[in-house]
Amino acid sequence: MEAENAETAPRNDSLWILKSIFSKKSSGDGGGDGSNTSPSSNSPLPFLSPHANSVVARCSKILSIPTKELQAQFDVELPDNLRLPPSYARNFLEFCSYKALHLAITRPNYLNDKEFCRLTFDMMVAWEDPGVDSNLLDKETASCSNQDAEGEDGWSLFYSNSTKMAVQVDDKKTVGPEAFARIAPTCPVIADVTTVHNLFDVLTSSSGPRLHYLIYDKYLRSLEKVAKFAQNAVGPQVISTLSLVDGEIIIDVDGTVPTQPVLQHIGMSAWPGRLTLTNYALYFEPGVGLYDKAVKYDLATDLKQVIKPELTGPLGARLFDKAVMYKSTSIAEPVYLEFPEFKGCSRRDYWLDICLEILRAHRFSRKYNLKGNQKSEVLARAILGIFRFRAVREAFRVSSSNYKTLLCFNLAESLPGGDMIMETLAGRIILITPTAGQQEVSSSPNANRRHIFPAALMTLIRLKIVSLKEGEVNREATYLAGDLHVGELNPLEAVVKQLELDTGKAEAAQATVDQVKVEGIDTNLAVMKELLFPVIETYNRLDRLASWNDPYKSVMFVLLFSYLIIRGWTKYILPSIFVFLALMMLWRKYVWRRRPLESFKIVAPPGKNAVEQLILLQEAIAQVESFIQSGNVALLKIRALLFAVAPKATDKLTFLLVAMASVLIFVPLKYLMLIAFLEYFTRYMPLRREDSERGMRRLKEWWIRIPAAPVEIVKPDDKKRR
Repeated sequence: MEAENAETAPRNDSLWILKSIFSKKSSGDGGGDGSNTSPSSNSPLPFLSPHANSVVARCSKILSIPTKELQAQFDVELPDNLRLPPSYARNFLEFCSYKALHLAITRPNYLNDKEFCRLTFDMMVAWEDPGVDSNLLDKETASCSNQDAEGEDGWSLFYSNSTKMAVQVDDKKTVGPEAFARIAPTCPVIADVTTVHNLFDVLTSSSGPRLHYLIYDKYLRSLEKVAKFAQNAVGPQVISTLSLVDGEIIIDVDGTVPTQPVLQHIGMSAWPGRLTLTNYALYFEPGVGLYDKAVKYDLATDLKQVIKPELTGPLGARLFDKAVMYKSTSIAEPVYLEFPEFKGCSRRDYWLDICLEILRAHRFSRKYNLKGNQKSEVLARAILGIFRFRAVREAFRVSSSNYKTLLCFNLAESLPGGDMIMETLAGRIILITPTAGQQEVSSSPNANRRHIFPAALMTLIRLKIVSLKEGEVNREATYLAGDLHVGELNPLEAVVKQLELDTGKAEAAQATVDQVKVEGIDTNLAVMKELLFPVIETYNRLDRLASWNDPYKSVMFVLLFSYLIIRGWTKYILPSIFVFLALMMLWRKYVWRRRPLESFKIVAPPGKNAVEQLILLQEAIAQVESFIQSGNVALLKIRALLFAVAPKATDKLTFLLVAMASVLIFVPLKYLMLIAFLEYFTRYMPLRREDSERGMRRLKEWWIRIPAAPVEIVKPDDKKRR
């Protein structure tokens, strides 16, 4: 039976391709019924794999352009370096896919269309194996033809019988990160170039490094539900209740369920209510079921806003880490919005992230002075990012702490080198015409244009989330979406790719840091002592020389170092140390490059139980407190000297300071260094030991007699407690 299926697979595959090409049934508003294509013009292209031929045939049907004509356009519009044999098939597949998707996303409800989901996934699969030598998908295209041979109806503009195809996904029919990153951002609502790799990591968190169709389909269905919510969220009653301005749209709402309200804390008072986030502000409506007038917390104006996680609880007690603090110059005191949750703080983290995304989007617009369509495009990118974030959260029930951020502007704040993403993104958005968008735009995926089109804004308009303003954009025209170019990386994609490599290196380094962290104060002190052994040993040797326990070595050291000071060679000591360290590292790199670094062995101190650890911590804290107290006493005594609280001590100190100033002016620096060195290293030599000890004793007695300046501790008047 298996041999028979293997023999019929190529024949069924060809039958399936021909049937999809010659199908006369039109489908929806996607553009083109395929009636203008002929059998000869849509014959399979010899340089493409069977699956890639299937995708190109469906693109041809969407565009109502024969495949041969698509190939002719590709050969004319793209430069020679993108039409070389090694990458010709893949670049041609990208060309057809981009043109077809630019038209397909103009259809209403395309996110809810199984055939659209199937087509985009097949584009990714074909992208990985576009050439004629690819045999990866033969078995699956044979299964497609078997489905079609059953004679079922349901032919679509994009695909046939996608429901049955979905259940036949196996390990071979999956998508890798590069294919996903090259196709998905073509539809701005599905992915963004800056966060597409993070999105892929989230979708594949349970399936390894490959994306299955069932996961991708579930993600699109969840994304469609989020878009539907945004479409239906704004109504006349909501606008009048919240006093929304023109162009303000509701992104998310929380606290509508009586058992899960949002609590607003101001001082020691707390109120339950409903929280609403728009693209310009946060609105809190006190009440349960019936709500009072909303309080607005602005995110768009520059009010020095601060939004961060915070602890809160009843009567002002800081018990639960489930709140978001909002502070700005427009309110007298901070406001804490608590999101009660039985376990964890994922609800708080979600709202913290989306509020920061809107706030940072407005800061980005102000920083680069973006106006009109440019600012609308920035906010649209932030909104679409929040939609994707919410879709993933609701579909897969994962916490935001389990994956990297899916929000563009939050990512730029947290990613090393994220400012480069923002600068490149600003350079792209500045090319958008800030006023009316009626200019003609070429439909070529690699067209060179002085102006680009606000793709994210147009996506929200097509999803009926944002209303189209007269003269703002030309809705009827087909514009390029996304930030992708056929066969090459655009500037934004190149920056993201480079930062992804740098971040991978940083994460690998951080993994080694996490491995060597140890617990316990005594253990960490033991590790630090061993690591600082060279420094400690050097100090101990110098201390032994200064103690004159071995007079011969001490005399030789003093004479040698005094000679270096007199000759002025001390300035070469530090550079010599640096050069020595550099030479040692180079020697280690080239001579020991094949030897693995041995583990640093630490003798662990005796184990201590929890009570002993707490006692040790208490002793350490007491020592630190004593050290700080001594420092404060010294500073207060110096203050007393400066303000002449002790007149005799002040006179002596004044004379000493004047003498030191005179010496610094008239005596060369090298002689001052020599005097200081000899004073320190000869104070304990047999001839000077008794005089040095007597002088140190007199200095301590003089210091003890100096009184400390007075200090008064004033308790603050806490007006916030009510």
